[in-house]
Amino acid sequence: MTSSTDQRPRVALFDLDGTLVDTNYLHALTWWQALHQNGHEVPMARIHRAIGMGGDRILEHLLGGGRDQSQDQQLRDAHHALYAAWFDSLPVLEGAADLLRAIAARGLTIVLASSASADEVKAIRAALDADDVIAGATSADDVDRSKPAPDLVRQALAFTDAAPEEAVFVGDTVWDVEAAARAGVPCIGLLTGGISEAELTAAGPVTVYQGPPELLRALDSSPLTRPVPPAPAQG
Repeated sequence: MTSSTDQRPRVALFDLDGTLVDTNYLHALTWWQALHQNGHEVPMARIHRAIGMGGDRILEHLLGGGRDQSQDQQLRDAHHALYAAWFDSLPVLEGAADLLRAIAARGLTIVLASSASADEVKAIRAALDADDVIAGATSADDVDRSKPAPDLVRQALAFTDAAPEEAVFVGDTVWDVEAAARAGVPCIGLLTGGISEAELTAAGPVTVYQGPPELLRALDSSPLTRPVPPAPAQG
């Protein structure tokens, strides 16, 4: 039997915000606006570091467990309304759609795994215009816990018949790396979300690229087309 260390991946799992679309700072801004409108002053740099978590986790992370949780839904709704104003002009990262098509051309199944809401994922897919090579997608609406919990990664894998060691996750935040590791899936990091290379590398991806064009150019020597070691186990 082929071991997990000498087989090529069959599935590519992709985060969306900051990985395929340049939206992390839009999320930081609109979360800041939502919090500010409701009497919470949180530094935008701190908000940016939390992007990648879903709405179920980010408020706990930013405001703590002692907050008035009855306000959570109001804050989530405010962020969503502010961010939705950008739905028709979401900026796709250079080379993102080309990367997806090149990966699909090499026989991998592509599934999206995002902490965004279902309608945010729908808007991003429309902007990407690459549904012809996308087999499925999960959103925060599909699971009880968003990243860094492994639920989204596991749900995305459920679209396929692949085991975790037969997949590779591509993301841009430490939360992506942690979620993938907890699901047993190796992760490639991209620096397009504004997280430093040192910070992202410390989270434990198998490798890091500047962005989709760099990964595309190196695709045939990358972990997406070469055997990779198992993801480091996390609790």
